[in-house]
Amino acid sequence: MLDSALALVQEHADLEARMADPAVATDLDALREINKRYAALGPTVAAYHGWKSAQEDVEAARELAAEDPGFAEELPALEQTLADAEDKLRRLLIPRDPDDDRDVILEVKAGEGGEESALFAGDLLRMYLRYAEHRGWRTELLDATESDLGGYKDVRVSIKAKGTPEPGQAPWARLKYEGGVHRVQRVPVTESQGRIHTSAAGVLVMPEAEDVEIEIHANDLKIDVYRSSGPGGQSVNTTDSAVRITHLPTGVVVSCQNEKSQLQNKESALRVLRARLHQIAQEAADAEASAARRSQVRTVDRSERIRTYNFPENRVSDHRTGYKSYNLDVVLDGELDPIVQSAVDADEAATLAALGDE
Repeated sequence: MLDSALALVQEHADLEARMADPAVATDLDALREINKRYAALGPTVAAYHGWKSAQEDVEAARELAAEDPGFAEELPALEQTLADAEDKLRRLLIPRDPDDDRDVILEVKAGEGGEESALFAGDLLRMYLRYAEHRGWRTELLDATESDLGGYKDVRVSIKAKGTPEPGQAPWARLKYEGGVHRVQRVPVTESQGRIHTSAAGVLVMPEAEDVEIEIHANDLKIDVYRSSGPGGQSVNTTDSAVRITHLPTGVVVSCQNEKSQLQNKESALRVLRARLHQIAQEAADAEASAARRSQVRTVDRSERIRTYNFPENRVSDHRTGYKSYNLDVVLDGELDPIVQSAVDADEAATLAALGDE
């Protein structure tokens, strides 16, 4: 731990020196990257200094206790402070997901359950929009296909942070754990007998890629245009403004019809395509390095659930972390942080355990 921490402390000092270099000050792109890395290292450097200070306090107390037993009474509290400081430093030294500072594109798709599933997809969308609002993030609806009763067959939204978020607080760092199948148990509005039904909706979260990171060649794209449709399949636009893009090398298909402008729909589709290609490239790189990323369930099968929302009991349960609470109404209003934090903590604990076995 000491060696890796010292390397980061030295890198932090080197970056500080580079920021003072007049040559770097004129290169805005380089300066932006240096500032970003410098800020990311700040908490770890502070934790390292806190750990060193706590270590020195314990050593001094032990020496004094050998001469004066009165100092021995201070040792337990100082040793606990040292243990807490070491735990904090270890967690900050966990290898970070390279995408943790990114914004995301989040998709919600209705699955089993027909109209009830589409209505639940709408509830999940509102939950994520409210969560983004609580955290001060910007949201943009990229594309949506509504159901007859006002839910969503599928919906896609961009979620962006404002400014430079603290490490671990960007949209991807928090929302990447939401990918998978979400199950709901409640009495549907279409149920006349008052029976509780179970249905599901799928969530897919992708880190958003920049134009310069994912190069897309025009010759690799098959672009189709068509008239957008609304609930029941009726046409909602008299012009061919909807766009479907097929990336021929990978077979990835993206369609957007939310905007009235064909150009705007094309740009939205390309943003989603870049995010998907970035994710495919990252997964391939991780597989090659034998460090597979956390998988996200791509099929909306109720048996592959990650979380259950039980309306009769006002209960939400996360099946990966064991988290359970009886404030479903609050969760659906965007208070997701306790659930998300349970996933973050579980992920960190698993990583620390794996590092300990190496």
